Amino acid sequence: MKRSEINAIMRDADQFIRSRGFILPPFAYWTAEDWRAKGEEAQEIADCGLGWDITDFGSGRYESTGLFLFTLRNGHPSNWDTLQGKLYAEKIMVVGVDQVTPMHFHWNKMEDIINRGGGDLLIQLFNATDDERLADSEVTVSMDGVVRSFPAGETVALTPGESISLTPRLYHKFWGCRERVLVGEVSLVNDDRRDNRFYDPVGRFPEIVEDESPLHLLVNDYRDYYALAGELS
Repeated sequence: MKRSEINAIMRDADQFIRSRGFILPPFAYWTAEDWRAKGEEAQEIADCGLGWDITDFGSGRYESTGLFLFTLRNGHPSNWDTLQGKLYAEKIMVVGVDQVTPMHFHWNKMEDIINRGGGDLLIQLFNATDDERLADSEVTVSMDGVVRSFPAGETVALTPGESISLTPRLYHKFWGCRERVLVGEVSLVNDDRRDNRFYDPVGRFPEIVEDESPLHLLVNDYRDYYALAGELS
């Protein structure tokens, strides 16, 4: 992806998020120069992958296969070894009409996906077989505390205010319907480097063509601008 495209997506997404009454935290607006001046006080942001995350999944077609995310809070995966510190994560996402996030599951992460406003969020669901194929078995999920069951491959619609709980090894693919959707995610610790199983191979973090300076840093930019960037950045 070109840096100019990423910058434009950031500006547009920030405006949309604000229009829905949601405000990003102050560190969202730090510049590359701000990051170069940061010390240990900002290490959690980089080490836990907080911040801007824009991907076209290697498709080269962000509008049809892509996702905007901003990770608001997250623990480090190592926290599970001690059961200390943050064991949770929260994201805000923007999903366009017919903009697909490809079929995937998480080996460890349990997550709630919440429609925070806009159009409908459509989610297709499959259980995974032992060899990580798409199972033909019935899918059972909790939606706002109500247990519901669907045939394999069913597409479930979340209208504004509705949510769904997705368990580990539950394949899901989603996209927006009617109009752009503001989507929340509340989950266990998020580890995009090691806990995503896409059904078809994708590129999770894009290669960037630097045709202009970054407006704000992506989570995968920290290592280039922040001296204390850790393994998740």
